[in-house]
Amino acid sequence: MSNLARNLERQQQVEHKVEKQSQLKIKKSWLTPGEKIIGIAFAGLVCFGSVHLISNQANIYKINTEIQTIEAQVNEQQKVNSDLQVQVREMSTYERIRDKAKKMGLELNNDNVKVVHEK
Repeated sequence: MSNLARNLERQQQVEHKVEKQSQLKIKKSWLTPGEKIIGIAFAGLVCFGSVHLISNQANIYKINTEIQTIEAQVNEQQKVNSDLQVQVREMSTYERIRDKAKKMGLELNNDNVKVVHEK
């Protein structure tokens, strides 16, 4: 065999090997099946965690709005109570009670008056 024939034969063998290697590289995947499963599980956990976090934030927002409405109702009721206390003080003055008693026909008897001291 001549040199040219050997070179041609070697070149064909090299091309044949290159074709086999390129075919093998195509079949080889970037990730193994185990890594794919782990990646999918991680992505699922991240999605679940984000949904859970958002739902918790929504519940917190809802509860905070309820707290604010209840606090507003409490403040309104406190205003009503303070107004009623002012009315009670106005209606329980001595002059008003004496006028009502006179209208009903009662008279003040100074001999029968007892003083009560508040503590």
